[in-house]
Amino acid sequence: MEKRKSKTREYIESIVIAALIALVVRSFVIQAYKIPSGSMEPTLLVGDHLLVNRMSYVIKMPFVDTVLFSTGKPQRGDIIVFRYPEDPSKDYIKRVIATEGESVEIKNKAVFINGRKINDTWGHFRPDSFTSRGLLPFIDKDNIPPITVPKDSYFVMGDNRDNSLDSRYWGFVQKQHLVGKALIIYFSWDSNAMNALQYVRWSRVGWLIK
Repeated sequence: MEKRKSKTREYIESIVIAALIALVVRSFVIQAYKIPSGSMEPTLLVGDHLLVNRMSYVIKMPFVDTVLFSTGKPQRGDIIVFRYPEDPSKDYIKRVIATEGESVEIKNKAVFINGRKINDTWGHFRPDSFTSRGLLPFIDKDNIPPITVPKDSYFVMGDNRDNSLDSRYWGFVQKQHLVGKALIIYFSWDSNAMNALQYVRWSRVGWLIK
């Protein structure tokens, strides 16, 4: 007669299996991400908790972050999470503005792709915004001459154009740095709320990101 497993062993096996499932899901399928700054306001707010589809664009080898194969390409307007090019240990979130082979230009804050002004409904500016330097030391962030996006790279910007560290400052996001596409807000927490009843932004819970 086969001996029954001890309770301790059953618990350990359950924990190991759960940990392995969580690792697979976290590595290949879904990743949670929290908005830490106002660079994507008003689309995404500080305290928004998102789910990111890691299978949207690339499948990577866990831990080493090596791209195994592609599953799609980011399109203009996609909100993506990626490894910050200047420090890959950090994840950033921005909106794709131009893709590989496209020429992107900014004139007086207006965005031009391949010489044509786009309907940039995503960009938001403060009435009292000021000019600051970006991308190149002698070029301001609101006026950038035509630049062609390299192969397997993307030009991204935050929706809060006056308060976003993005491609205007540090260049392009490469395919190898892609994490995934932002899908949905599953929770939103307002730490500046006046009372406890307002801490949770219930109206944002379950909101599909676009």
